[in-house]
This record gives sequence, structure tokens and C-alpha cells, in this order.
Amino acid sequence: MNKIVFVVPDMAGGGTERVISLLANEYVQRGIPTAILSFAGNQQAYKLDDRVETVSAGAASGGNPLVRLKRIAFMRKYFKENKNCNIFSFSTIGTGFIVISTLFMKRKMLVSERTDPKSCDHKLYRDFFYTFADALVCQTKDSVECFPKILQKKACVIGNPVDPTIPQVYCGERKHKIVTAGRLEPVKNHAMLIEAFGEFVKEFPDYTLDIYGKGSLEENMQIQIAEKELEGKVILHGFSANVKEEIYDSSMFVLSSNYEGISNSMIEALAMGIPVIATDCPIGGSRTYIENEVNGLLVPTGDDQAMTAAMKKIAADSELSEKMSKKASEIREMSSVEKIADQMLVAAGMR
Repeated sequence: MNKIVFVVPDMAGGGTERVISLLANEYVQRGIPTAILSFAGNQQAYKLDDRVETVSAGAASGGNPLVRLKRIAFMRKYFKENKNCNIFSFSTIGTGFIVISTLFMKRKMLVSERTDPKSCDHKLYRDFFYTFADALVCQTKDSVECFPKILQKKACVIGNPVDPTIPQVYCGERKHKIVTAGRLEPVKNHAMLIEAFGEFVKEFPDYTLDIYGKGSLEENMQIQIAEKELEGKVILHGFSANVKEEIYDSSMFVLSSNYEGISNSMIEALAMGIPVIATDCPIGGSRTYIENEVNGLLVPTGDDQAMTAAMKKIAADSELSEKMSKKASEIREMSSVEKIADQMLVAAGMR
């Protein structure tokens, strides 16, 4: 089978990078030559099989046109040396670089849209370069409908894989710990989560809120924690490659995002049987996986009062918590890496 080349800005810690690492490891285990081409860095936050080739086309450009030209030249040389490879673009900006660097070359390209298409700041750029793709993979049906008809015709829906190494469902008394994992950026709306927890903890003072991730808002969050007098109750852990092992026995996992494609950390929390509360983000990533009060709780985006109420509901009702935990864990089989990897190959015309 022809080589698969994933294209991404960098492999720093994040949901997209985690999906790529899972798929890349799965493909090399099947004997499919696989590479990851990063065009704006050379970090590697997640463990890769030694057989996965990693290539960097340079550092972040900072808008420098010369750096971008060198990047495109590097990519063109690489794709010439790897003729007939199947390109899996997991980047809107990167798709443009791929199209330009492969001008007048035969190539097959699958583009994977990783977030809410409505949130894109470069829609004209995106829609133009996506037309050069052979297939477009979206995460939900609502996401597909955000694109022009010409792109909808080549689109399909494929969810995210569950890491097969995640801990099994915890049996026993759960720690009074509420957890979340994600970049400390505005889209994740940690400010709302901290606000909601501040009200929750007045009634349930033995709980903590543990936040895993790094980002530009860390200082702002520390200020908010101090203003709310939540020091020692809200804990910022930074990025952890072992977050799954650190949260598996928690009382609940919370997703507070304003918008998402599909949250990998949410899916993995469900698969580990952690009771989950998630904002019902646009394009339906959360509601694709969560049936309210069956395997989790959905709350409106930006609604700290609804979030507080949902936290209290889980903390006060052990039977509901246990029922949702058992039902949520069924996602392990539904979203296995093997199944998602197969679906990606079909979408790319490789099966």
C-alpha cells in the first residue's frame, strides 16, 4: 500500500496531534509506510512507533514570506521523493501549502476538518484550497453542512478514535475531583468553568477542580482563581502526556468549550466511564456522543449556572453517576482506533 503522509503545523500537545499519533501508530503496525510532516515546528508530545517517519519543513514563519517559501520548497522536494503517497492534511493553512508545493504533480489528498468550520478566520482560503482535495473528512453531519455544496459532495463523517491504552473503567469510590483537559485559550472558556465551580464548591466544599493543559490564558486564570479565593481548590497542572492515568478515578469530567470539532479528552473520559458534563457546542460534537442523562449531561454554551447545576446533580446522585458511567464506557468499542483507521482509508480511496 502507498505511503501515508500526515501534514500538520506541529505535533505539540493537542487533540489533532493525538489523533494523528494514534492513526500513524495503527498504520505502521499494519505494515503501511507512514510519515508525519510538520511544517511549523518539530515538537512531539505523544509517543510514536519507531517506524513512523517524522519530518519537519521548518519552524513557525511568524508571517515571514521567505520562511514560507523555504517551507514550500522543502515540501515540494519531499513530495517529489515520495511520489504516489497519500497525503492526509490535518490543517487548513497546511492544505494551501500542500496544493502549492504539489503543483503539476500527481497526488492524492484527504483533508480532515478538525474544528467548527464556522469559526474559521480564512473561509475563502479554506474553501478554495479544499476544492483540490479528493476527500473531505468532517467530524459531524452539522460540520458538513457548513461547507459549500461542491465540498459537501466529497465529504464524509468520521469521528475520533479512542486511545486503546486508556485505563479501564474505575471500580470503587471516586475521588472528589472534577477534571478537564484542553488548551488554556478563550475557545475553551475555562473562565466560565471556574465561575461555575466557585458556586458549586460552596455546597460541596470537599471537591477540587483540576485543569490540565497550557496556553495563553494561564495568568488570567490564576488571577481569577485568586479573586474567587479558590487557591488550593482550582489547580492548574499544565500539560501532561499521562493525563488519562491522572484522571481515571475522578468524579466527573467537564468540557466548557464555546465551540469544538470533537473533543478527544471528552471522548476518552466517556470511554473511561468518568461521568461527563459537556457544553452543547455548535456542529454537534458533544451531542454526537452524549445522550443527555443517559451517558452524560449536556449544558448550553457559556451558561455557568447550568454548569453549576449539572455538577451538583452528579455530586448528589450516585445512582445517576454510576448509570452514566456504565453507558458511557460503551464508546470504547464504537470508536476504536481500528475502526476509525479503516474509515479513513476508505475515505481516501485506499480500500
